[in-house]
Amino acid sequence: MNPTRDYNAEIRDTADHRYAYGFDLDVMHPYMLRAFEPFLRPGSLLELGCFRGDFTRRLRERFDDVTCVEAASEALAEARARLGDTVQWINARFEDVQLPRRYDNVVLTHVLEHLDDPVGVLRRINDEWLAEGGRLFLVCPNANAASRQIAVKMGLIDHNAAVTPAEAAHGHRVTYTHDTLERDATAAGLRVVHRSGVFFKALANFQWDRLLQTDIVSPAYLDGCYALGQQYPELCASIFLLCESGAGRG
Repeated sequence: MNPTRDYNAEIRDTADHRYAYGFDLDVMHPYMLRAFEPFLRPGSLLELGCFRGDFTRRLRERFDDVTCVEAASEALAEARARLGDTVQWINARFEDVQLPRRYDNVVLTHVLEHLDDPVGVLRRINDEWLAEGGRLFLVCPNANAASRQIAVKMGLIDHNAAVTPAEAAHGHRVTYTHDTLERDATAAGLRVVHRSGVFFKALANFQWDRLLQTDIVSPAYLDGCYALGQQYPELCASIFLLCESGAGRG
């Protein structure tokens, strides 16, 4: 493990910011999977960064062959306790792990922004881990999300792509836009075949968590936010790139 980073500390909630909100788990996860479904390949799946296994559980419902790599040992232990041996669990850094095979689907959701060497890890995906015809599902928080732009106008954040102190405490190194995310993917040799966004979002996560406890927001409204996000991906909570292996593949 990297001696300069405590991955277990980074996943813990802080006084003013949670690592994962109900909005992430109950709203974003289902809509991310909806965005992925038309492109998923049959076969195996590698999830890079499983946290406590919430998204892994959804993936496991669709795939029998799932491998997860997670750097935070405490999160991995909780995920294993919840899902048992239905998943192959590996506690390692992406920069160091040696995987025995290639995978038909590689999922990297809300993880790349945490990495010290994002291009290096994306290059390993391209060169070592994607099977022939395999696909990478790459999702990151969006610097230009409507909620984030509102926070800038309120003076809460310096600029759209800033890394806030709370984000830094959770290990964020960068806040991506579509162009900078695609820059890193192509620098790693990947070929971007589809670009989109996931869920139009004008409220902060903590505001959504409060709202979801009421009957103000209906499932139809959530579906509308997802559909509007397909029309305006630059304003979505997250940006999504679908990639296939490209130049430099080993």
